[in-house]
Amino acid sequence: MIDKNNVPKHVAIIMDGNGRWATQRGLPRTAGHRAGIRRIRQIIKCASELDIKIITFFAFSTENWQRPRREVNMLMRAFFNFLNNEIRELHKNNIRFQTIGRHKPLQPEIIRRIREAEKLTAKNTGLTVVLALNYGGRAEIVDAAKQFAQSVYSGEYRPSQLDEKIFSDFLYAPSLPEPDLLIRTSGEMRISNFLLWELAYTELYFTEKYWPDFTKGDLIKAVSEYQKRQRRFGRV
Repeated sequence: MIDKNNVPKHVAIIMDGNGRWATQRGLPRTAGHRAGIRRIRQIIKCASELDIKIITFFAFSTENWQRPRREVNMLMRAFFNFLNNEIRELHKNNIRFQTIGRHKPLQPEIIRRIREAEKLTAKNTGLTVVLALNYGGRAEIVDAAKQFAQSVYSGEYRPSQLDEKIFSDFLYAPSLPEPDLLIRTSGEMRISNFLLWELAYTELYFTEKYWPDFTKGDLIKAVSEYQKRQRRFGRV
């Protein structure tokens, strides 16, 4: 049973295990990634039903460029198709879409579609879906540090003014609250350079299931486990 008064406001998901899911079935790794992207649609629907306000998917990391070129190309096509095929449906359902991560070296047509999707859905008031695309936690911190340094150079701040709140304002999405719950699939127990600053007090949940097998029931199970925990934030 889910207590609707204690649902995590922001859920972040590391969608791991697509390649292994495909290999176990004698399929190419790219088939696993396609299945994983289809799974996103189902979990978005479930998140809306549970009254989760924000869901962030770790889709492609800054390190993923090191994967085989064929796999990277397939993922870029899949993201472009997702932006083409899914955004209007999200907009129809009052869902806001945004991305976090570096635009370079994403292809210009993907950047263009991201900007169009964010503009189209900007005023929607339902679930916010965040796609972490070409994202790295360390890269985000470095980029924030550069932005703050530039603000010092321009005279907006003095170095002595820097604190955690001001630094947070220079992150990729400062208006988003920090995740309450992080889910990682596939049995791996690490955060893999994802939201390093934002996960300071996030509850972590790991499941053995590969991402293409992660169902509505699994999301409900994760939320149920979250509701059993006591969040102290360093206090007694």
